[in-house]
Amino acid sequence: MRVWDRPALALAPSAHRRVHNFSGGPGALPAEVLAEAQEAILRAPGSDLSVLGISHRSAWFGDVLAEARDNLRALLDLPSEYEILFLQGGASLQFSMVPMALLRGRSQAAEYVVGGYWSAKAVPEAQREGLVRIIWNGQDGGFSRLPRAGELSHDPEAAYLHYVANETVEGLQFHRVLGLDGVARVCDMSSDFLSRPVDCRKFALIYAHAQKNLGPAGVTVVVLRRDLLDGVPDGLPAMLDYRNHVHMGSVYNTPPVFAIYVTLLLTRWLRRQPDGLAGMARLNEAKAALLYGVLDASGGFYASSVAVPDRSIMNVTFRLPDEPLERRFLAEAEAEGFYGLQGHRSRGGIRASLYNAVTLESVRALAGFMEDFRARHA
Repeated sequence: MRVWDRPALALAPSAHRRVHNFSGGPGALPAEVLAEAQEAILRAPGSDLSVLGISHRSAWFGDVLAEARDNLRALLDLPSEYEILFLQGGASLQFSMVPMALLRGRSQAAEYVVGGYWSAKAVPEAQREGLVRIIWNGQDGGFSRLPRAGELSHDPEAAYLHYVANETVEGLQFHRVLGLDGVARVCDMSSDFLSRPVDCRKFALIYAHAQKNLGPAGVTVVVLRRDLLDGVPDGLPAMLDYRNHVHMGSVYNTPPVFAIYVTLLLTRWLRRQPDGLAGMARLNEAKAALLYGVLDASGGFYASSVAVPDRSIMNVTFRLPDEPLERRFLAEAEAEGFYGLQGHRSRGGIRASLYNAVTLESVRALAGFMEDFRARHA
């Protein structure tokens, strides 16, 4: 019998036990947002239709887009000269769209900081479009730290500067803004967007796929300063031209309606949080401090290669004394209801992702499990 022909199975009582989702992405969603999304699958608020069957050209979806934009503007304190787009293709497509728009046909080089796995992925796509100057590369050091301010030499005539704010694979995060004010800053904030306040005025373009802090996979938010569009070269493929998406209000083609709707629900949820993004930042810092405290007090049983000043608030990565013990850790953790702790396939080890929807209660439970596991296996 084929998998899709099998009858649906009733959930066993054990399936309703408390679980904790620490997945690196797609990540956890708030329980109340999941409940609202579940209701909308049957009947969207203000409509007789399921959100899965509503036209992207409908007035209902137009209102969804408008409110999602308004919520993002409020959360980010975004000036009117910035556009907000809801695109597809994830951050990986932005690796190409950015240099197509900002580097193609120019004599200046674009500056790239290679701080980890994902920023390294962006470089080859930019090199297809023009000159690229890598101003720092952490690969030789095993991506264990990020550059200090004095290690970066910026060109005031560069086409733009590109970097990744938070490297999910290695667990590295910039806690400052890079670059020169006269050079367009482009930042991939996929894994820490809306996890803390950010001064968007310092950036020409920010992009973030949704499946960390924004919603389910399928939609990518792009925040760009409108004057960038003046320099976009003609002749780009229509779907890869920011101008078309701005002109059509993010409905140049059929957008991922459901993913954008859940993103709207997430922005509502964030606006309901005490003290907005500043309050969310304090909560995320508290969650990370709890886990790093367990690592630091373990006597090396849980070992992190990340330099302390560059530790990520979003992704806590570490190793155990050997791989068999790591496999046992992961098996016991899942048996206790802790999911998504396997490190990235390129790196291995353990990774606990602490995105906005991961509760302090879940982090406390994981910290307790880690202390108990160390007591039994050290």
